[in-house]
Amino acid sequence: MQLSTHFLSLLNPPTPFLSHHHRRYSLSSRPFKPKLINSVANSPKSRSSELAATLQSETLKTLEWPSLCNYLSPFTSTSMALSLTKTAAIPVGQSQEESQKLLDQTTAALHAMEALKSDPLDLSAIEDVSGILHSAASGQLLTVRELCRVRRMLGAARAVSEKLATVAEGGSLERYTPLLEILQSCHLQMDLELKIGFCIDCNLSMILDRASEELELIRAERKRNMENLDSLLKEVSVSVFQAGGIDRPLITKRRSRICVGVRASHKYLLPDGVALNVSSSGATYFMEPKEAVELNNMEVKLSNSEKAEEMAILSLLTSEIAESEAEIKYLLDRLLEIDLAFARAAYAQWVNGVCPILSSKKSEVFSNGADNALSIDIEGIQHPLLLGSFLRNLTDFIASNSADPSVLDEKSGGMAAVKSSKGVSSFPVPIDIKVQCGIRVVVISGPNTGGKTASMKTFGLASIMSKAGMYLPAKKQPRLPWFDLVLADIGDSQSLEQSLSTFSGHISRICEILEVASEESLVLVDEIGCGTDPSEGVALSTSILQYLKSRVNLAVVTTHYADLSRLKDKESQYENAAMDFSLETLQPTYQILWGSTGDSNALTIAKSIGLDRSIIERAKMWVESLKPEKQQERKGVLYESLMEERNRLEAQFKRAESLHAEIMVLYHEVSGEADNLEEREIALRAKETQKVQQELKAAKSQIDIVVQEFENQLRTADSDEFNSLIRKSESAINSIVKAHCPGDILSFTEADTSSYQPQSGEQVHVMGLGNKLATVVEATEDDNTVLVQYGKIRVRVEKSNVRPISSSKRKDTISSRQSLKRQGEQNREFLSNSDARNNDAIAYGPLIQTSKNTVDLRGMRVEEAAHHLDMAISAKGSNSVLFVVHGMGSGVVKERALEILRNHPRVLKYEQENPMNYGCTVAHIT
Repeated sequence: MQLSTHFLSLLNPPTPFLSHHHRRYSLSSRPFKPKLINSVANSPKSRSSELAATLQSETLKTLEWPSLCNYLSPFTSTSMALSLTKTAAIPVGQSQEESQKLLDQTTAALHAMEALKSDPLDLSAIEDVSGILHSAASGQLLTVRELCRVRRMLGAARAVSEKLATVAEGGSLERYTPLLEILQSCHLQMDLELKIGFCIDCNLSMILDRASEELELIRAERKRNMENLDSLLKEVSVSVFQAGGIDRPLITKRRSRICVGVRASHKYLLPDGVALNVSSSGATYFMEPKEAVELNNMEVKLSNSEKAEEMAILSLLTSEIAESEAEIKYLLDRLLEIDLAFARAAYAQWVNGVCPILSSKKSEVFSNGADNALSIDIEGIQHPLLLGSFLRNLTDFIASNSADPSVLDEKSGGMAAVKSSKGVSSFPVPIDIKVQCGIRVVVISGPNTGGKTASMKTFGLASIMSKAGMYLPAKKQPRLPWFDLVLADIGDSQSLEQSLSTFSGHISRICEILEVASEESLVLVDEIGCGTDPSEGVALSTSILQYLKSRVNLAVVTTHYADLSRLKDKESQYENAAMDFSLETLQPTYQILWGSTGDSNALTIAKSIGLDRSIIERAKMWVESLKPEKQQERKGVLYESLMEERNRLEAQFKRAESLHAEIMVLYHEVSGEADNLEEREIALRAKETQKVQQELKAAKSQIDIVVQEFENQLRTADSDEFNSLIRKSESAINSIVKAHCPGDILSFTEADTSSYQPQSGEQVHVMGLGNKLATVVEATEDDNTVLVQYGKIRVRVEKSNVRPISSSKRKDTISSRQSLKRQGEQNREFLSNSDARNNDAIAYGPLIQTSKNTVDLRGMRVEEAAHHLDMAISAKGSNSVLFVVHGMGSGVVKERALEILRNHPRVLKYEQENPMNYGCTVAHIT
């Protein structure tokens, strides 16, 4: 398959406006690609690198970085950028150069937004086609819609490139260079875009005839063939209609072939026609006239050829996309970078932000010679999350009260309305963060609810925002260092799952921070040294700060320990800051007083909240008693109380040790008894088992003697004595079984019997039947009687006449009786076989029913029953008996059976049913 020659002129398109945008890129010419937020600085130790990544991720959650990233979401245009902002995975510079490049891109995007006010840059047409690229690379055939999505993305990318180039030409090129550099080494794949557009009409989602010469010829031939087929079928359908073969001319398609409809009664109108289908009612046949067969065959052939050619065209375009997969993916990444740059710019407009200046240690060294040189100079910064929440609520309020919905466009009018009101509002309270060069530790003190933690979080977020290329909601031009890691220990680190107390959690977190922190790191610690004895907490906190000042760029801690604020007097690398508190209003002002030491004002705040005055006065007395001059007296009292407590615990330990020895003696005695008990139980079980086996053996030998006697008597007895001998043997066997039943079956007390409640299916002894073993059929709690079954007899007896089987012997009894019962059945079968062997010596066999001498007529019709009975009589030998089972029923089968027995020549006599054998007649055969 070859593409149409008309497409050859498009293979060499005119050079686009920005020719350098369209040359193929190489790995060496790619601009930097910022890593995601969870990337960390390279470390020689893998564990240190993993720990740093974990701590950085936890710090971002503590500072609520994901919530801040969500404020970027409304300003994104592509689904890819929206996903990154929702998951807080926007790129953050891993070096000062990368972060500065992100800031430059944001600045360039702001200039472009100003220049494109009348015609804003539209990035919404940039679709995420990474899934389509993966499918093409893995060998899957792309559909027409998927190819059109790739074409639309490429067209949108080209439009973005051309618009940025136009803006750059109309103004200063340097202002837009950071944006133009993003697409500088991208290949816009114009050839691929033109190929897809030449072959496919994306508005109709169909492949065009010009896609290939073969397709054009096939479709032209198919069109001519369809015209001929349609003309022929119209003539046939009209003739059928005129002949009354259909209500109206009908041309349709059945089984991929075009045919006409005709009534079933008028099929003769289409001689030699092929019936392709029938309507559900069967009244209409869909027939293909003989003249249309060849045309339909051609239509099917051309249709298949057209589909094959279309598949070939799709395959060619898919392979083109697969070959360009890497270049298109790289283009998508660069477009995502542009979208995020414009999102950061729109956010900067929304919060009225300013671009920060990133400083380094080198610039700090040069600034050390100047007086009062500041390494951090941020004036009037507002907490980004509080500001974002305030602006969003204000936007919603203005939108709900605006009569014209167009007043508040999400990214223009609404932002302007909010921004104009920002100068009036003072929420959140702006703060100043000013740290001189050479300062390594800042200790912030002040009252509770004074804003220490919020101020520290604001500074932490500002550091991360500047690394991510975001403007800060501050005044003038803020200046701060670039930090490779921002590590924070803020909040309660207590963990019940890891068995960590509040103090242990804080110390564990600080240990990890000290392990990964570098000379370019920022460390934030809230309430350092809290959760333990104040004196030890102060000592430990001082040591930690001494360690940090020589190993990190800056450490900011909050505390209520006044001793930490005195470190500034000893070393110049410490700085103090205090949260202002108005004693007039008894409310914090949320302003930072740099170089000052703040009081906790806990008693003053408690008084303003409304705590009882007597409690506050008592607290003041405690404050006096805790002064240094009274510490020695308190230590003496504490030592005496500790010695008394020690003596008391030693006495308790000795008593507990004595009790433990006594308990161990008892334990060993009980363990010895338990061991002997198990041995006695095993011996008893063995003895009982042996006893049961002996009883079984004795019963079996007695039964064998009875059977032997029966066989001896059977050889000399007459036929009339057979039944009496059998009954006598059975009685002897039953006596043996009864004699070997355990004698303690009925050894129950009256109290046990009165509380006994028989259950259905349980075997019990019935006193009224001579203590025979019967089965409970029905037992109710309301009635005082129970229904039992003994053999074929069912009888209702009182519960007082029912005794259970002994639980200790029940299992052995059941197994013994089952064994004896099986022995008795085997002997009975043996007796029956012995009788059969002696049939030659007697007139008739014994009246014992078996499956061989029984014919069952139940459930048969009269004629069928008569046939089976006649065949059974003919099959029986001489001097035998036949049990005819005819059942009760309506009596028709019974009457017919008796009639046959009366008239059959081989039937000597028959005995009709009796009360012990209903539904069965015994016939004597000669």
